[in-house]
Amino acid sequence: MRSFIHSHFLNKQLLQIVITSLIMLSLLYTYPVKAAKNNDNENAQQLHRAKLSDVQKAIAEQESNIFDTNKQRSSLEQQLKNDDLAIAKVTKAINKIELDLRNTQQEINKLAAEKTQLTIAKQKQETLLAQQLRSAYTTGQHDYLKLLLNQDQSEKIQRTISYYQYLNQARIKEIDKFKVIIEQLSNVTIEHQNQIEHLNQLKVEQLQQDAEFRASKNQRKTTLQQLSNQLLSSQQQLNKLKAEENNLNQALNKLAAILQAEIDLTGLSKLKRKLSWPVKGNILHSFGTNKQGYLKWKGVLIGAPLSRQVQTIHNGTVIFSDWLKGYGLLTVIDHGSGYMSLYAHNQTLLKSVGDRVETGEPIALVGQSGGLDQSGLYFEIRHRGKVLNPKLWCK
Repeated sequence: MRSFIHSHFLNKQLLQIVITSLIMLSLLYTYPVKAAKNNDNENAQQLHRAKLSDVQKAIAEQESNIFDTNKQRSSLEQQLKNDDLAIAKVTKAINKIELDLRNTQQEINKLAAEKTQLTIAKQKQETLLAQQLRSAYTTGQHDYLKLLLNQDQSEKIQRTISYYQYLNQARIKEIDKFKVIIEQLSNVTIEHQNQIEHLNQLKVEQLQQDAEFRASKNQRKTTLQQLSNQLLSSQQQLNKLKAEENNLNQALNKLAAILQAEIDLTGLSKLKRKLSWPVKGNILHSFGTNKQGYLKWKGVLIGAPLSRQVQTIHNGTVIFSDWLKGYGLLTVIDHGSGYMSLYAHNQTLLKSVGDRVETGEPIALVGQSGGLDQSGLYFEIRHRGKVLNPKLWCK
């Protein structure tokens, strides 16, 4: 019995030791597992923080790229404006030179005809004077002297003297005419030569301006290529066009606010389907058709060759003549009673703010300023800020 109790006690102690050992082993095993899990969580958090940092860096880099792109695009758009203005300046100079060339050539032709007429008149005077000299020589001065010495025929002498005086006066008059013709011929010849030299100088200037025009045009082509390389999304393109349209509306609203109506401008209300189009060409985009997204064309885009004259549809006053983003070189004319006409994307502007223009008068030359990809004219008609369909006004 005592051995049994002793054995049972030993077994119990052994069991407790085993249990304690197992607990200790369990604790020893559990701690590394928890430690490993904590390490894994820490590593995962570090990984997430690293990924978050990478994302934030990517966002910052993308924002920086967008900023740089917008800045670069703004710079290119400013360069496009400078290119358009340079082309406008050269084109205006070329247009003036061509006008001077035509006027100078007309003056040369006029002087040449006048020179021919004076040469013919000179030849006639020379022939007449030669005849008079031959007649005087044939008559001889001895007859005149003989008559003076002959005292018997006083009446005949008096008539003969009067005759000789008449001949001398006529001869002197023809000589004076001859002198005038010679002087006029000399002046016309000098002026004719001056005009020819002026014409040659204009031709040299024209060649220089043509070279400058080609250089400006190549620069504009490079700028447009750089702009086209910066592809815009549909939403970006829509925002760009919307901003340009708002820019135009703000400019027109400011003009309308400061505009003082003129009594002699009666507007366009009675001229429906009676006005001529500002330029001959094909309509590429019609009023009211889709432009981009929900935006519509507020006017018409007329395709026409470069440098073709743009004419005002009706008399009025120029109230805007400058470069405007999205519209290039732009002219706006007030026709009175709240009516305005707008002419955009010109190559050069021929009128300045405040100029009065008459119906059909040239106001600009067709171009593609403002980034237009082909030459043409953008044309609008507005009444008190509201856009009107040009097809209802132009025949």
